Amino acid sequence: MRSGILYAALAFLCWGLFPLYFHALDEVPPLQILAHRMVWSLAFLLILLILRRQWKWLEQVRQPRVFFSFVLSALLLSANWLVYIWSVTNHHVIEASLGYFINPLVNIMLGYLILKERMRPAQWAAIAVAALGVGWLTWQAGTVPWIALILAFSFGAYGLLRKTAALGALEGLSFETMVLFPLAAGYVVWLTVNGQNVFLTTESATTQWLLVMAGPFTAIPLLLFATGARKIPLSILGLLQYLSPTLQFLLGVLLFKEAFTADRLVGFALIWGALILFAGEGLLRRTPAPAKS
Repeated sequence: MRSGILYAALAFLCWGLFPLYFHALDEVPPLQILAHRMVWSLAFLLILLILRRQWKWLEQVRQPRVFFSFVLSALLLSANWLVYIWSVTNHHVIEASLGYFINPLVNIMLGYLILKERMRPAQWAAIAVAALGVGWLTWQAGTVPWIALILAFSFGAYGLLRKTAALGALEGLSFETMVLFPLAAGYVVWLTVNGQNVFLTTESATTQWLLVMAGPFTAIPLLLFATGARKIPLSILGLLQYLSPTLQFLLGVLLFKEAFTADRLVGFALIWGALILFAGEGLLRRTPAPAKS
């Protein structure tokens, strides 16, 4: 139990600190960061697969259902990565954190709509309160918080696909990056031919190393998460997952000094209230009743 909590907490800590990493790459356009993230992630994952001699899963990929489900999950993952990178490099860290605060409630809704899971009254109430918060943010800003909604729904749909996936975390991410690699590598080659590849044109060795480190920075938190998730109850995992958007939110407010007005606070407060309702109801359901004497 303790090791599982440690692994999962480290994963969410890494994801929560991602804005620091992407801010350090502010001279690199978001699409280039995404392409390098795909290329170096595959390189790192292939090293892990070679060391572990873990190749039998490739036989499963030949099945059309498995193949096309992972093509779809790869596209969703790349969309999520691109929007997140763009939001951080364009100073929208707070709105990006909102997306991951909303995500657990999106998961519940997708489970109800797609998997026909039953929803309890408290869950309906939590979704209603969160929708009210999103509505308030839309009204006071005059625009839909599209960054938060795209991040929440793309990652929710990605999680839905991976929930029933035939491959494990390492194998699944490896195949997803294999699917995305031709596009990413082709784009990097095109950039290089046209003299626009920042990896080659930058004078900063730090930028080059940060791009290379996109591989382990992507894979390690996922592997920590997969290891920890197997060792602890879902109730604890669900609470730990709020560590990531909380850190992102604090970085946006305290370090990057993004605007956070009183009107915006009202919307966030409604969504935080929805999460408290959701988490509290889940904990109460999982708490064993006292034994009768």
